[in-house]
Amino acid sequence: MIRILRAVVLSAVCFLHSLLPAQAQVSERADALHRKAFVFDAHVHVINRQFYLGGDIGERLSDGQVDLPRMSEGGIDALLFSLLVSEEYYPSRYETKQALRLIDLALQQIAHNNRVIELALTASDIECINKKGKIAAVLDLEGGFDLDGDLAILRNLYRLGLRAAQLPAHNWTNNFADSCCAPPKWHGLNERGRAVIKEMNRLGMLINVSHASDETMEQAIEASSDPVVATHHGLRRFNDIPRTMPDPLLKKLAAKGGVIGFHIGNEFHNRKMFEWRTQHMGKAFWDTSDIAKKVAGLSIEQIDELSMSQYPEVGVAAPDEVLMSADEWVNVVDRAIELIGEDHVALGSDFDGGPTPPRGMRDIRDLAMITDAMLRRGYSEQRIRKFLGENLLRVFRQITEKNSGGRN
Repeated sequence: MIRILRAVVLSAVCFLHSLLPAQAQVSERADALHRKAFVFDAHVHVINRQFYLGGDIGERLSDGQVDLPRMSEGGIDALLFSLLVSEEYYPSRYETKQALRLIDLALQQIAHNNRVIELALTASDIECINKKGKIAAVLDLEGGFDLDGDLAILRNLYRLGLRAAQLPAHNWTNNFADSCCAPPKWHGLNERGRAVIKEMNRLGMLINVSHASDETMEQAIEASSDPVVATHHGLRRFNDIPRTMPDPLLKKLAAKGGVIGFHIGNEFHNRKMFEWRTQHMGKAFWDTSDIAKKVAGLSIEQIDELSMSQYPEVGVAAPDEVLMSADEWVNVVDRAIELIGEDHVALGSDFDGGPTPPRGMRDIRDLAMITDAMLRRGYSEQRIRKFLGENLLRVFRQITEKNSGGRN
C-alpha cells in the first residue's frame, strides 16, 4: 500500500522533478530491493528549517535535503524525527522552552500532513502506520531538554510524545553528562546522569549517545538496563575525531544489544574531506566555543533571528576529488560488521543536519545509492534489510514495548 501511494505522489510531481538535478543512477535490483525494504532512518532533521524559515514539511523544496516528497522518493518508512535544540539557547537557559516550541511545531506539521505521515510512539505504531501507506515519525530530541536533567521535564516531554533523546547537550557538556566536544566536567556521568538513564529506561525511551564523550558512552552503556543507540556516528579508525567511536566502545555497545547508526556525511568517515572543510571553515565543524559571547544578553526572539542564517543546514560544496563515493562510505559499515556483526548496524543519515553526502548523492532521495553499493559489495538482501531498518526497529520495539503500563 505504501509503495502504491508513493507512486501516485511521484507521478504528480514529475514535472517539478524534471527541473531538479538528475537522479542518481542505481541498478534495477537495488531500486526494487530498496522500495520493498523497511527503511528506518535513525536521525533526520525535519522541523528546524520550518521553525526558522517557515513553510511546510509537505512542500517540495528547491534546497535543503529533506521534505516529505523527497522522503517518499527515498523510500523512508519511518524516521527518528529529530528536533535540534542548538547551543545558542543554552547560556540564557532557554533550552526547555525551545524544546517545547519545536515539539509544538512538529506536532502541528505532522497533523497537517496526516495523509502522508503520523506520529508513532511504539514499534507496533510504526507497523500500523506503514500498513496505512504512511511514514511513521518518532519524535527525537537532539541537544538539551534541560541542562540540569530535571526528571519532571523529561516525563512531560514523554507525555507530549517524545520517545528518543540525547544525553549530552549536543556539543556542550550539561550538568549531568559530558559531551564529545567540550571540556569534561564529570568524566562521563554524575549521579543525575545515571538518574536520567534510569528514568528513560522506566519510561521506555531510546537513549542516544551520539555527541557523548567516550567516558559518557561507556558509562551509559553500563548503566542502562536497555540497549542504547548511537543514532548518527562514525568509526574512529577512519577519522580520529571526537564525534566518532573507537572499536572497544563499539563492541561494548553491541554486547548490550545496541545499534550504531552511520552518518551520511563525508566529514565523519573521510579524513581528506574533514581536513578540507576544517581548513575552509577555520575550525572543526563541531566547534561552538564562540556562541556564548554571540548570544550574551539576547532575548529568545533575538536568538531565533541569529540562528536563522544557518538554515537550511546542509553540507559544503567541496570538489569531487575530496569526496568519498557511496562504495567508499560502505567501507565503514563493512568494518563495523567485521567487529560486531550485521545485527547492530543501521542508517543514521543526519540529512538537513549539515552533512556533505557521498559524491553524486543529492539528498534523502538518493538513499538507494547505499543499497546499490551494498549489493555491489556482495551483501545479502537480508543484511541490507537489517541495516536499512530492521535492526533499529528491533531495538525500538524492545525499549518501547517491554512494559505497556505505568509510564507517565
